[in-house]
Amino acid sequence: MFNIVIEKECGCFKKSDLENNVQINIKEDALLKAISMKEQMNSDFCGKHDFEVKEDSSNFIISFSNQQTQSQSGGCCGGGCGHH
Repeated sequence: MFNIVIEKECGCFKKSDLENNVQINIKEDALLKAISMKEQMNSDFCGKHDFEVKEDSSNFIISFSNQQTQSQSGGCCGGGCGHH
């Protein structure tokens, strides 16, 4: 069993129809699903963060890319995307 894990659920993720902790039996299918989710997050979310997929044992982890991670508490749309 392979898991797709969203490392930090930002506000955009919580508002989306995507699910965290998705379990898939076949590694290649899990990787393809994780890449698809990452691409959807990068294209549909607010743009505060760039997301990447990392493999860790039987997990594919979608996390903020190190290149664009913001230091806001709460992350994208959870602590600051224009909310006052």
